[in-house]
Amino acid sequence: MYLPEPDERPRPNPRTFLPRSPLTRVMADGFETGVDVDDEPSLRFEHSPTSDQSFENALAKARDGNRLTVDDAIELLTTGSESEGIDRQRKEQVLEAADRRRAEVVGEEVTFVANLNNNVTTACDVGCLFCNFKDAAQRFESDYEGENEGFTKTPAESRDIVDGALDMGIYEVCSVSGLHPAFALDGEHREILESLDDADVQYTPPEEYDTNPGTYVEQIEAMSVDDIHVHSVTPEEAYHARRGTDWEYEEVYRRLREAGLDSVPGTAAEILVPEVREAICPGKVGTEEWLTAMEGAANAGLDLTATIMYGHVENAAHRAMHLERVRTLQDRTDAITEFVPLSFIHPETPLYRQGLVEGGASDDEDELMIAVSRLFLDNIEHIQSSWVKYGNEQGLKMLNCGADDFMGTILSEEITKRAGGDYGEIRTFEEYVEMIESIGRVPVERSTDYRKRRRLDGDDDPLGPLLGPRADGTPMLDRPKTPRPAADD
Repeated sequence: MYLPEPDERPRPNPRTFLPRSPLTRVMADGFETGVDVDDEPSLRFEHSPTSDQSFENALAKARDGNRLTVDDAIELLTTGSESEGIDRQRKEQVLEAADRRRAEVVGEEVTFVANLNNNVTTACDVGCLFCNFKDAAQRFESDYEGENEGFTKTPAESRDIVDGALDMGIYEVCSVSGLHPAFALDGEHREILESLDDADVQYTPPEEYDTNPGTYVEQIEAMSVDDIHVHSVTPEEAYHARRGTDWEYEEVYRRLREAGLDSVPGTAAEILVPEVREAICPGKVGTEEWLTAMEGAANAGLDLTATIMYGHVENAAHRAMHLERVRTLQDRTDAITEFVPLSFIHPETPLYRQGLVEGGASDDEDELMIAVSRLFLDNIEHIQSSWVKYGNEQGLKMLNCGADDFMGTILSEEITKRAGGDYGEIRTFEEYVEMIESIGRVPVERSTDYRKRRRLDGDDDPLGPLLGPRADGTPMLDRPKTPRPAADD
């Protein structure tokens, strides 16, 4: 049975950085650990996927539209906790209930956004065992003599990338990056960091690196071109942007909003249960810190998204607890526009390489995760199916399991590719319309916040974006890049 759990991770002192895991050695490619290489995270969890509820009662509540409990969610995610494995007949009952709820809430439209991913840097020493996106920050220092396959972009480079993508018709730029030690929120923050003599703060002056990433404010200002929607700065990045200070998250996000930030991606959530975070990402912000940051962003007037990254070491009880914490956050803020289940991509991650997991979630688990998200999150209108994680065929299946959004055109997606994902970098409008109409649904171009919407028809010619600042309906790959004057012209 599920019992409410206090967050076991103490809130960090604002003038210290979160302690790093002994397993940081895996992520930093051998740079300074001094820890026995045989150390492994504990996977003995207090919370198990059992409950005092029955599957039949949980399904009845879901069908009736009643607010579900964690025990209800456990029963639906497991198709009955009294037996091992997924019962296919029960699974179909859960999917049917979720698809019916989706139709009641959002109808037959399937939305997607014309967007670009512009990740600023891979430099990061946090040591998350599910991630292969990062590169040890030491590799970026000017005096480092080894190979470095990572990247860091200057604000000027970010601006050029966004500017070029705007010519393709994008509406949104999404930017999620590693925690570069030279990053500061703004000039004031950099002065504070440079005045501190505390190694735990994890700050290295930009002069030590080949490429200066600038500040978070400078990067947001650079990407904020022609009224594009800037979706950036996760709770983890916001923590990095206030390290060494006692600033509230609302103040951090207020400064970023003034620089051009429009909404906040609710990634870095992974599983919002302390015992799981201690196993897979002990160097990251804790559950309560993540929730506090998200509420601070909402108080600063920013829209949010929320995610779950599942299919690794956690169990159905952890997934259900995570859903409850997201729903409670939405009860308080009413700022979450969509919920995004992210299925763990395992092949190139430390969790897999060390034998701590054998793979990711099964198709059954993926479908149930989407379905139960729809049924449990009664205060979040949109549930996303990620073609980057699921691929086209399974991604479309998710749209009949409770999802109503099909992500975005992307143009680039380094994070999943580095983890060993198989799926591509772009989906065109023609591909979107063909796929969505193939399942009898209505394709809709949307804005990031879903407030602007445009229905599409496969008989339209050409098929291209219209909502972006420079979009004119031309197919994305057919638009020539417009020459722009240099910044100092």
